[in-house]
Amino acid sequence: MRILLVTVAGLSSRFSQSVGYPCLKCLYHEGESTRTLLYRLTHMWDFDRYILVGGYRYEELAGAVERDLKDIRDRVSLVRNDRYQETGSGYSLYLGLREASRWDYTEIVFAEGDLLVDRGSFIQICQFPGDVVTVNREPIQAHKAVALYFDRENGIHYIYDTSHNCLEIREPFLSIYNSGQIWKFADPGLMRKSMDALGEQGQTGTNLNLIQEYFSRSRHYEIISFEKWVNCNTVQDYNAGITEIGDYENIE
Repeated sequence: MRILLVTVAGLSSRFSQSVGYPCLKCLYHEGESTRTLLYRLTHMWDFDRYILVGGYRYEELAGAVERDLKDIRDRVSLVRNDRYQETGSGYSLYLGLREASRWDYTEIVFAEGDLLVDRGSFIQICQFPGDVVTVNREPIQAHKAVALYFDRENGIHYIYDTSHNCLEIREPFLSIYNSGQIWKFADPGLMRKSMDALGEQGQTGTNLNLIQEYFSRSRHYEIISFEKWVNCNTVQDYNAGITEIGDYENIE
């Protein structure tokens, strides 16, 4: 069973400020509802199961699933993160993976819910028969980027500054990339071991804690670079991404 896990529980503060009113950014659109980030992410590949983890404005998310995702509704599991204000993104990932454990899954594609990406690259992720780490071609800027680098032993490390000020690497490294914020976990047993190693409390911070734990244990993974990638922190980012990548019907 192939599962798509999308987390959309956060407050969307910067996006709401850019729009001028409180807004769940994965549902924002101008024109057809096929322009929402959520619709696009859930319709680039046909999964056996879709797990959506919400929190902020959860009722709006649930309503949108009933209204706009009718074609896949019977395969959607909605998970509510009531602790979205007191925990980091890692707890939403934890709740989503806990829901996934109810199903006999073989692989999970995990995507943060504020991304616009090209369909061709996304399909590469889905078709690759193993673990996947993604990167993008944007410059690494501390105020908005999640960076990943490989140390001298080729070990993977993620770095991110929640205050959006600066990034710091205190060791020699072989290479550094801007993270694409979509991953593929193709080893359920390894995921269970990684989750057990952190424990529930260890997953209340950023989702990068579990992700790094998993890929540090993975024997082999593919690095896939997105041809087009936009992180929609603001409505300006969203509009620029729609212009660059195109409407849903044309995102090939």
